[in-house]
Amino acid sequence: MDDYGRPRATQPTLYVLDTNVLIHDPNALLNFQEHQVAIPMTVLEELDQLKAGKHSVAAECRQAIRLIDKVLGDATPEQVELGVPIQREKSGPCGSLSILMSKGADSSALPDDLNDNKIINQVVDLQRRIAGVPVVLVTNDINMRLKARACGVASEDYHTDKLVDDVGQLSRGYHSLSGSFWDRVSKVDTHQGHGRTWHRVQLIDNLPAVHINEFILDEQGFVGWIKGIKADELLLLDMHQEPLMHQEAWGLRPRDIHQALALFALLDPDIHLVNLSGAAGSGKTILALAAAIEQTVVSKRYRRIIATRSVQGLDEDIGFLPGTEAEKMEPWLGAITDNLEALHMDDESTHGSVDYILQKVPLQFKSLNYIRGRSFQQSLILIDECQNLTPHQMKTIITRAGSGSKVVCLGNLAQIDTPYLSATSSGLTYLTERFKDFPHGMHITLQGVPRSVLAEYAEAHM
Repeated sequence: MDDYGRPRATQPTLYVLDTNVLIHDPNALLNFQEHQVAIPMTVLEELDQLKAGKHSVAAECRQAIRLIDKVLGDATPEQVELGVPIQREKSGPCGSLSILMSKGADSSALPDDLNDNKIINQVVDLQRRIAGVPVVLVTNDINMRLKARACGVASEDYHTDKLVDDVGQLSRGYHSLSGSFWDRVSKVDTHQGHGRTWHRVQLIDNLPAVHINEFILDEQGFVGWIKGIKADELLLLDMHQEPLMHQEAWGLRPRDIHQALALFALLDPDIHLVNLSGAAGSGKTILALAAAIEQTVVSKRYRRIIATRSVQGLDEDIGFLPGTEAEKMEPWLGAITDNLEALHMDDESTHGSVDYILQKVPLQFKSLNYIRGRSFQQSLILIDECQNLTPHQMKTIITRAGSGSKVVCLGNLAQIDTPYLSATSSGLTYLTERFKDFPHGMHITLQGVPRSVLAEYAEAHM
């Protein structure tokens, strides 16, 4: 099998990359092993148009252009058109990179009024010229794939960073069991240590795909935290449900056991990455915000809260109108201020309380455009709408966490607004799958829609 997830072919395939693939993953051209990679001249022109500015897309474009330039090196125009070997650190099949030039075919499959059409026409012409070599167009644009197939061109989505084919396979962070968990146990060794109860259990039937820091819940109220895995043996920390349900952060208490697990993860100093997903209104943001304020104002565990959010408008520059970065970011971060109001709705003056908190709490709103290259020490980094980030963008943000910092990622895979991203290619899915065995990370999928009866009905019937 090659790194692209398919059996090694006897004859290399020529993969033609669309612009959105290089924006999604600037290193994409390195992921095709022994196969040939071609980049149409139209794609280079699009990258050139998008490379200017400080928005996140520009950074990806610049990185892709630099890599293309590094691979091509001092190759002659003839070598660039035929294919330049892609040098790799490890020995093995190297593949090649070429620039696909338009040969001015007499008959075009599609009108040349759109760049997508120009690329498809170039691939159609390429297939005529190199008959016998499999040619595949790789693009994240579903409509472009449909047009390509209509023109007789094989096309595929970019699969390299898709770790699952079905988001239903993703870990939820816990295993809910019917009946009693102990009915599934063949042997147990229980001991006490530092005021905690530990169980080393052997199961009659193995649980499917258990991971470190997941929880086991049963209908009898047992909550076990998985702290060790060895064949059919699990090391569990017995977590009593009542103390979990009575946790409190900035006056907020969990409404169900799933929120209780999320709040536990948010307040645990040994957990450096918390990934909360769930339907709209399931409590992701308010739990994260309450825990963040508790740990900056009360326990002083973190010096500040860095709040940011991925939305379509933030892919553009935040502008040159008067105002600070925080003032420009505030309309995009209404979810933060809305939840601050919810935390203080019982106060005599909710608006006054929110203003007071915003003055006293070291809460900083940051644009994703300006996070790149920063390093945040002893900070709680709160990233909302993570489902709209690519895996590459997610890595860029999480690597900003410095010493003593904690990252909290929030998202809902049912509400992806970014073109060329799906539930399986989202950075939130990538993060969940990549960090499922990280000993200092937790993922919890929140259940239910406690926001209101109306919201619950809308989530189920619309």
